[in-house]
Amino acid sequence: MANHSSSSSILCASFNQDFSYFAVGTRDGFRIFDTNTGKLCYERAVGAFVIVEMLFSSSLLAIVGAGDQPSLSPRRLCLFNKATGAALRELNFLTSILAVRMNRQRLVVILQDKAYVYEINSLSIVDIIDTVPNIKGLCAFSPCLDACYLALPASTTKGSALLYNVMNRHLHCEIDAHRSPLAAMALSSNGMYIATASEQGTIIRVHLVSDATKSYSFRRGTYPSTIFSLTFGPSKQLPDILAASSSSGSIHLFTLGFASHPRSKSSSGFLGSIIPGAVSDVLDPAYHHVLHNTVPAGVKSYIIIRKVENLTDSSSSELLACRAILSVITSNGFFKEYNLSINARNELSWALGREFNL
Repeated sequence: MANHSSSSSILCASFNQDFSYFAVGTRDGFRIFDTNTGKLCYERAVGAFVIVEMLFSSSLLAIVGAGDQPSLSPRRLCLFNKATGAALRELNFLTSILAVRMNRQRLVVILQDKAYVYEINSLSIVDIIDTVPNIKGLCAFSPCLDACYLALPASTTKGSALLYNVMNRHLHCEIDAHRSPLAAMALSSNGMYIATASEQGTIIRVHLVSDATKSYSFRRGTYPSTIFSLTFGPSKQLPDILAASSSSGSIHLFTLGFASHPRSKSSSGFLGSIIPGAVSDVLDPAYHHVLHNTVPAGVKSYIIIRKVENLTDSSSSELLACRAILSVITSNGFFKEYNLSINARNELSWALGREFNL
């Protein structure tokens, strides 16, 4: 197990598009780790960074400084080649950069009131999207080229989201998900589903992107709390698990598709069994699991479901169990990995697999 130490708190953290690597930015610089081994693969100590994004497993990084020194302005995006240690290109903006997302054809830069979309190879501007004031840089992006959607807040007073197809350059739909303003969003990697949570933090909703219909609602808890992150499982067909981290210090899992549950008879995939029929705003505790006290309360955490394995009965094809690996980065400088197992009775067991300082 890797063991690293740093006195710096985490200013930002992100996983690459296939979750094979993750990056952290600190007051001292930034570091790249191999998710599978925990090995430190690259580090650069040149100042504070608030955005570090990788493009899959390539050498290309998109980095933004914290403004502690003139060369690391929060208004400057640097496309950096970690193999050569050289800046490839810099883009300067009038206001601070709040978020950056990439795939193999598009680069998206989020400002407080605009979203810039670039062709990633030439860095020519593809689109400029005017947005409502978005001081947190809230967005969700699917790296899938066939369903490459960018989700942005549509309102500052209610929880609605606009979804843009950044490959075809058009507004796809608006989803009205919550009464309160949005606090977190996530798109599944295949672009099929979007999950949202509001500032109230008690209800998480999942919509089918193709026709903007609500597929399910989950109650995370009774008392309001801040949702730090949402993430779908990495399934190529349908996501099997949705996870949420919050200021309560616990991680919430929402699952579907077990053979013992009546809704799962028509499909073994997440949400697949309920999409064909009429959908109501059901809040079913049978789908909700909690990993209590995984991080200290109030500490921001970044989570991904790195691996999902479905075990089925070979004779009936019924889903018998689901195993998953959940990875967590905490802003106080820890990486944690949990091994999860959910059986056919929808019972969860979980254990800490490994933990180390970043």
